[in-house]
Amino acid sequence: MDFVKTLSQEFKLKNEHVANIISLIDDGNTIPFIARYRKEMTGAVDDQVLRELSDRLTYLRNLDKRKSEVAASITEQGKMTPGLLKELDDALTLAVVEDLYRPYKQKRKTRASIAIERGLQPLADIILEQELKSGCAEDVAAPYVDEENGVATPADAIAGACDIIAETVSDDAAVRAV
Repeated sequence: MDFVKTLSQEFKLKNEHVANIISLIDDGNTIPFIARYRKEMTGAVDDQVLRELSDRLTYLRNLDKRKSEVAASITEQGKMTPGLLKELDDALTLAVVEDLYRPYKQKRKTRASIAIERGLQPLADIILEQELKSGCAEDVAAPYVDEENGVATPADAIAGACDIIAETVSDDAAVRAV
């Protein structure tokens, strides 16, 4: 991310002034010092704007760092796609980055993960697609009954599939953005 360009646009300052401000902040100078003694380098920006710029710079750096961490984690899992990488690059807030990462985050054991272990993902997919036009839910769920796996009845299979669907929907970044 080009911090100088981004901050110049947001604060309507010249690129050279923003570059100088970032350099001065990174060198450990305080905002009051920069505002009072480095006016020629900053374009005489007041201390309030300097504070806001400093806070925004910190946020953007944290955002950039988090994007890198999320991209590395998803890539490590082998689930990175060009579309997801573009969405991560285009994300402007930490909330958006976290929403994109949520489906790939390592989770504690949930009812949905237990249902997936019990082999109910295909049933959840059938229900979620809503393509069946005939038959009742129990007939569709009957093949997934397996007492050894803890699915004693068609109702248990449907409940497990519903848990999977609920987690799938809640992990969708587009749904969370609404």
